[in-house]
Amino acid sequence: MDYLDLASIRRSASWEHFQTESKGHRLLLLTTKSAVPYTSFQFHSDDILLLGRESSGVPEHVQAAATDRLTIPMQPGARSLNVALACAMVTGEALRQLL
Repeated sequence: MDYLDLASIRRSASWEHFQTESKGHRLLLLTTKSAVPYTSFQFHSDDILLLGRESSGVPEHVQAAATDRLTIPMQPGARSLNVALACAMVTGEALRQLL
């Protein structure tokens, strides 16, 4: 990707290490188990968006650590979107609000 140098990527050694590094930030979990549409949520510039596996979501301890839970509204009976598309939609809305 020719725009990779514009991204800030950090990796944590463990979930516990990540939690220590992310203190003071809201952890926003994108999940099908929420009633809060991402389009009605007020994003902050230092929010951290958490996404899980398409097949199983995130583990229970990650769900418990989330500050807020957001969803992408879907038609009844529709399958959820793939994680890359879901991430792009929610990140796009956050950027729209913040830029």
